[in-house]
Amino acid sequence: MTDSTFHKTAIITGASRGIGLAIAEKLAGQGVGLTISSRTAADLEALAPHLRQLGAPSVTTIAADMADAESLPAIVERHREAHADLSALIVNAGVGSSGDIADYALRRLDKTLAINFRAPFQLIQLALPLLRAAADRHRDSGAKIVVLSSITGVYAEPGLAAYGASKAALISLVEALNIEESSAGVSAVAIAPGYVDTDMAAWVHDRIPPHAMIPADDVALIVQTLLSLSRRTTLGPIVMARAGSGGHCA
Repeated sequence: MTDSTFHKTAIITGASRGIGLAIAEKLAGQGVGLTISSRTAADLEALAPHLRQLGAPSVTTIAADMADAESLPAIVERHREAHADLSALIVNAGVGSSGDIADYALRRLDKTLAINFRAPFQLIQLALPLLRAAADRHRDSGAKIVVLSSITGVYAEPGLAAYGASKAALISLVEALNIEESSAGVSAVAIAPGYVDTDMAAWVHDRIPPHAMIPADDVALIVQTLLSLSRRTTLGPIVMARAGSGGHCA
């Protein structure tokens, strides 16, 4: 079967705002069928008509908490019920967390790792059968996984040890997945941006104003480009730095 036999589809976590919303809008404009997830069902239901108006042929919504492992299978199952396969899994949902190692509470560490690493690992594991099916159908493009990591997962930064470690784990996961799956058409990329102009970065506005941060739309444009690549190419981590930052800090 050719790429044109089925329209492309994607799951996007954390889709109701920020980077996830920007990605959802970009993909909707390309006619991609979407399954969008976030913690609040009302936000998703309000967003769905907007994405359909932009061009998404279908929008499926499913509320789920990345900290609750039992809620994650429903995301993939809801998508499976609505679509023949899964062209792209966009793992965007995450939690920010700061604190020095000496004082960092272990319960916070457990939550950070659960949301930023365990949940993406579980979602990828759950989605692989659908992604492999998409790779079989779409012989040119294959299927893609894009995870939102962080520049702190590449370059260590004081006060962000736990957060950076969780994001570094994502990068390692992606690299291993490419070795295991890319020859069969399922490839993955980690995007590692500095501070992006979203609500999640509001806590540093006293040091870095919003206009000095990376626009969420720039991240969405990178995702859009990644999904257009052929199945014959894999990429290492894509670091996105703020202009004027030197490129080695959030």
